[in-house]
Amino acid sequence: MGGFFGVVGKKKDVLLDVFLGTDYHSHLGTKSGGLAACDQELGLQRKIHNLNNAPFRTKFENIFESMKGSSAIGCINDSDPQPLLVHSRLGKYAIIFVGVINNKGELADEYIRGCGGQFGGQSGGGVNSTELIAAFINQKDNFVDGITYVQSKIKGTATIIILKEDQKIILARDKVGRLPIHVGKSKDGMAFSFESFAYQKLGYNDEYELGPSEIVELDGDGYHV
Repeated sequence: MGGFFGVVGKKKDVLLDVFLGTDYHSHLGTKSGGLAACDQELGLQRKIHNLNNAPFRTKFENIFESMKGSSAIGCINDSDPQPLLVHSRLGKYAIIFVGVINNKGELADEYIRGCGGQFGGQSGGGVNSTELIAAFINQKDNFVDGITYVQSKIKGTATIIILKEDQKIILARDKVGRLPIHVGKSKDGMAFSFESFAYQKLGYNDEYELGPSEIVELDGDGYHV
């Protein structure tokens, strides 16, 4: 399991909101946590920490010295370290995956055989699930087609979050709706969260909840399906 949180702001640094909103999900994961931000000047930035020996708040309390952005995403999980930063035919982006892929080995072999690609090495010879998701998304010409394609290949559950270079965020709920994505709004921008109370505590009001298989893009003013 895991939790996620993110904000697209209106020309301000949203990292504090995302730090706090992600920390509210600490009960959903104890293995790793990460934040990614996008700033007009600095571009995409990312930090990941192991949470086995200290909580999220302690590991990331100095993050404001090295990162900033008007858009940011965060996650806490019990699986592979993320967010990942990806440089692909679709551009540069940060990606988070929450869920379970029951046919991960089969898909990794299919990808390697089909296009001669590769995955970063992990202890025990496994494949990072988020990297696998990105590899299949990147085979298509746009994010919507790529997300739809990877959802059709997966046996299991996959909720996907993508922070793009243009500072917009794409949200994709799993195909049968097992994992929720809530969207909130304030005068300063848009937030999304696994658990809605996380953004409610930060001054965002409920705006929308994604349906199964739905894909939504957020900017500072609102969302569109």
